[in-house]
Amino acid sequence: MGFQKTLNRDLPVGVEGDFASTNPYHSVLAGEGMLKAAAAGVMIGRFAWANMDTGLVSNAKVVGGVVGFVRRDNSGLINQYLAESGMTIPSGFGVTLYDGGDFWARFPAGATVGHKVFAKDADGTLAAAAGDTLADHTFTGFVVASKAAAGELAKIKK
Repeated sequence: MGFQKTLNRDLPVGVEGDFASTNPYHSVLAGEGMLKAAAAGVMIGRFAWANMDTGLVSNAKVVGGVVGFVRRDNSGLINQYLAESGMTIPSGFGVTLYDGGDFWARFPAGATVGHKVFAKDADGTLAAAAGDTLADHTFTGFVVASKAAAGELAKIKK
């Protein structure tokens, strides 16, 4: 654990990748021993695609892959030298993808309640839009459940 450098006046609303409620959730069905992080690892709190033929999961879109949200479940390791925290599931480690539930997620460009949640095809980061499509993004089936300014956390649900 690193040396404390900040002190928050208020408790944070949540942590990226955590459950946002105690409502039911649903994980992507896969066979025993399936769904392992690909060579680049998998970032927590983003969307990822599972190749059901190889069992590998990547934050980059896989053609024909199954998309799901990567929840923070203590599987992220600190694998960068001298880093104080980490949100990466290393290559070969098991990954659970969720295709339903309520989660805290970070929106780089902000989010509005009721907008659809899209995953960027290149890295799985989240974007929100009112329309049915967004260039270079995949619709996830999730919707935004709380508003967020750019770079902040919002609840998503499905």
